[in-house]
Amino acid sequence: MMERNQIIDEIRKIVVSVVKHENFQMRDDLVAADVDGWDSLSHMMIITGIEEKFGFKFKLKDLNKLKNMGSLIEMVQTKTAM
Repeated sequence: MMERNQIIDEIRKIVVSVVKHENFQMRDDLVAADVDGWDSLSHMMIITGIEEKFGFKFKLKDLNKLKNMGSLIEMVQTKTAM
């Protein structure tokens, strides 16, 4: 199972590669609206990047449960532990 910090680092790299900047702080209460350039299209690119990096597919019901970065990190932890 990956450590939470490793997951955070990988997700951050994916977000940076999609939004093309590092002007945000990775924290559990981070939401897309806090990050310049994180819109509906970049959101799908970020989700796809996470799926490719960690080797699983999100279900629609999973995506609907996402509230913030913390819930995304927890979901990745759960899915990579299976």
